[in-house]
Amino acid sequence: MSLKNKWALILGASSGMGHACARELANQGMNICGVHLDRKATLPEVEKLVQELKNKKVEVRFFNINASDPEKRKEVISHMQGCFIKIFLHSLAFGSLKPFFAENSITSSQMNMTLDVMAHSLVYWTQDLFQAKLLGKGSKVFAMTSAGGERVWESYGAVSSAKAALESHIRQIALELAPYGIAANALRAGVTNTPALRKIPGHEKIVEECQKRNPGKRLTTPEDIACHLAALSEPDNPWLTGNVIGIDGGENNVG
Repeated sequence: MSLKNKWALILGASSGMGHACARELANQGMNICGVHLDRKATLPEVEKLVQELKNKKVEVRFFNINASDPEKRKEVISHMQGCFIKIFLHSLAFGSLKPFFAENSITSSQMNMTLDVMAHSLVYWTQDLFQAKLLGKGSKVFAMTSAGGERVWESYGAVSSAKAALESHIRQIALELAPYGIAANALRAGVTNTPALRKIPGHEKIVEECQKRNPGKRLTTPEDIACHLAALSEPDNPWLTGNVIGIDGGENNVG
């Protein structure tokens, strides 16, 4: 298989989509480099994941850092010198969930932080990986987006802006890296019960409406995303690029 013994670099590897993708890609024989930001209380779960991945007889390197910190980014990349990154997955979910117009409305610094972490960091990581020659012909760049990139929800404005920007960045990356045989796509997951979802005010209503609307009558799972990511990654052909690919059971097309 084309994934075996290749490297996957996952931003946001310790939970949600990133966690599931790390497990599935390790099942496919890939080595995993995971970047995550966890405090002491959640580190035992990260250590459990790392051991599980190592038990699959793949190489594992995890870094507990702020992925939007330029110096930390360079530190990770220096540790990956000489490794071909077949899959680079951006799955960072950290932003401000405040309304634009309220007594406690979003501030400029909160807006900028949300866009920087959830969108612009994709560009900076891809730039540095490319310049370090860790990406090349056959590499795949993926970024996790959602229907929030084109729909509105109370208190979701900054994150929605970040998702829209992320999709735009993917198109630009696809354009500029196409001559090098590198593909870039956004994966638009359906509503998924992750820690990030549970932080959204009123998320219970989102879940309830999704379960009614989705043709499959259920939520998307992180494992749904992981198995499709693996399938999309195996071919070396870079012709599938510059897209927003829905992995949602048809949810976004209904109502």
